[in-house]
Amino acid sequence: MELWNFPACSFFSDHHTHTIMPSLLSGKPSLAKMFTETTICPIYTLTDSGSPLRKTHKLNLEVSPHRAVSAVRLMRIEFGGAFADLLNEQGKGSGDNEMGYVERTLGFRTRDLDDRDLRLVTEVVGGTIRWRRYLDHLILSLCHDERTFRSMEPLLVQILRIGFYEITKLDMPPYAVVDESVRLAKVALRPGAGNLVNGILRKLAVLKESDSLPAVEVDGDDRQQARGLATLYSHPVWMVRRWTKYFGQDTAIKLMAWNNSYPSFSLRANTGKGLTGADLVSRLKMLKVPHEPSLYLDDFVRLKTGMQNVIQAGLLKEGFCAVQDESAGLVVSIVDPQPGENIIDCCAAPGGKTLFMASRLNGQGKLFAVDINEGRLRILRETAKLHQVIDVISTVHSDLRTFSTDKVVEWDKVLLDAPCSGLGVLSKICVGIGNWKTWSNLNIYRMSFSIQLPGW
Repeated sequence: MELWNFPACSFFSDHHTHTIMPSLLSGKPSLAKMFTETTICPIYTLTDSGSPLRKTHKLNLEVSPHRAVSAVRLMRIEFGGAFADLLNEQGKGSGDNEMGYVERTLGFRTRDLDDRDLRLVTEVVGGTIRWRRYLDHLILSLCHDERTFRSMEPLLVQILRIGFYEITKLDMPPYAVVDESVRLAKVALRPGAGNLVNGILRKLAVLKESDSLPAVEVDGDDRQQARGLATLYSHPVWMVRRWTKYFGQDTAIKLMAWNNSYPSFSLRANTGKGLTGADLVSRLKMLKVPHEPSLYLDDFVRLKTGMQNVIQAGLLKEGFCAVQDESAGLVVSIVDPQPGENIIDCCAAPGGKTLFMASRLNGQGKLFAVDINEGRLRILRETAKLHQVIDVISTVHSDLRTFSTDKVVEWDKVLLDAPCSGLGVLSKICVGIGNWKTWSNLNIYRMSFSIQLPGW
């Protein structure tokens, strides 16, 4: 229900939201009740000149915020080339910006995301991307007509994927998923879209309850088995065939299951600020974040859950610690940077190992960070300032393949962590595994093998 003739329901000033009730509601309980229960109400802003309030947005109070934001993020990732991890980072603390995308895509805003919503968005978007191939198999199976599925609007497909993921992988209550999905489809698209979502999701709920979800055939020759496993584990066919060829089917299945598992993350205490692993553990205990010490590195701590709590507490923003995989930390331990040394990091961005090495120099020496991507080097410099190690870092924007022939310099130590396919960390990065292309990985391999340093 839309009410556009009331003076206002809320407005923004100085970045704060103020809720007000129109004076005409005074002494009219029934009208006030109707106003407060309205689904969509206008948001007004004051002009710079202090002129009367003007309408700028529509606010929908019934549509689930996490569902709306998740659907829009998936649209941006699939059709706009955005990266899910970057969207997760940008979404923290920038709710108005997030809702701006929602409004431009759906035509309305929802209430702002709270911490629980934000965690759910991260889980839903990442999981839906990771399992998209399998989810599309289920949707197609329940449509009974490939043309119906292929002709769906992109937004409708995303709404269904989210619903299927929540029911089949998150075990969320089907009645809640169906109700919220239908509401979003009706408001964002049309009533007919809501009816279609209702029918398909209810059918899925019945099949899930009876443990009779549409099966994936994995029989037949090698090609047929690869296609079946690719669908069942939501991986590209070429990857399944390659892993099966080199490792055998059982190991290939274990690798795919690992990629689809919920990953653990590691935090590194910022020793550049004089902090230690014990300081990090103390802060995590204060935040009640479950953790365990690294088995290999003193300044690293492992997390399975609670990353959002760490982010919301500002530990990353204030440079108290950094998210860094233990494998990257072990590389730095092999380099073993010592104060006073000159070290070159040949493919530095995004800079995790660079920052760790810089912190080990204790303000003495120099670390040259070379990378072909100027934008990522800029982020590296900003993070280095935050971690208070910028004084020992010099960034060099260059293609190492030409830099290594133009510059002949002596270094105490050289770190060359050449670009790779990233297949070993698929569980920790949010990518559409089903969309990986063979040629893109081969290009990375070719580039890696072409990188050389003088005298090598």
